[in-house]
Amino acid sequence: MNKAFVRESDGDDEEELQATPSLPAGTRNYITPAGHARLRDELEELVKRERPRIVDIVAWAASNGDRSENGDYIYGKRRLREIDRRIRFLTKRLELAEVVDPLRQGDNDQVFFGARVTVADSDGNESTYIIVGVDEADAAVGRISWISPLARALIKARCGDAIRFQSPVGPRDLDIVEVRYETID
Repeated sequence: MNKAFVRESDGDDEEELQATPSLPAGTRNYITPAGHARLRDELEELVKRERPRIVDIVAWAASNGDRSENGDYIYGKRRLREIDRRIRFLTKRLELAEVVDPLRQGDNDQVFFGARVTVADSDGNESTYIIVGVDEADAAVGRISWISPLARALIKARCGDAIRFQSPVGPRDLDIVEVRYETID
C-alpha cells in the first residue's frame, strides 16, 4: 500500500498524553511565577533556537537526495514532530496559566497554593512540601501538585491542625507543624 494513504505513528502521542498531568475540568492552570518563567523560557528556546536548527538539518539532508534511507532526514523529521508537539503543549498550558504569587499570601497560617508546609506523622517524622502547579510538581524535592490528594487535604488547614488523607499505602494522619509563604525557585 502507498505510504500516502497510511498514517504513520510512532506512539509518541499516546505517551505524551499519559505523561502529561491533566487538570480538573473547568479549572485554571495555577502556577507559580518561577514555574511560569520556566515554561515560557522552554517555549522560547524551542521556537527560536531548537526548531530552526533542526529545520536547517532536515533541509540539508533533503538536498542530499534519496530520503528513504537518509538517517539525518528521518530522525530530523521525527525530532521536528516532537518539538512541534511540545510547542503546542506549552502554548496551551501558558494560555490556561494563572500565575499565583505565594508572597501575596503574607503572614497567613492557613494553607493555600504556594505554601511551604511542614507536617509531622504519628512517629514525629517531619516532612516539608510546597504546593505548586501540576507542571511544576516534583515529589522527589517535596513539590506537590495542588490537585494531589495530600495537597487537597492540606488546603485551608491551619498550623496546628491534624489532617487525614488517602495515600497510596492507605489512610495517613498528619499534624501541620508550620506554614510559610516565600519565593519559590
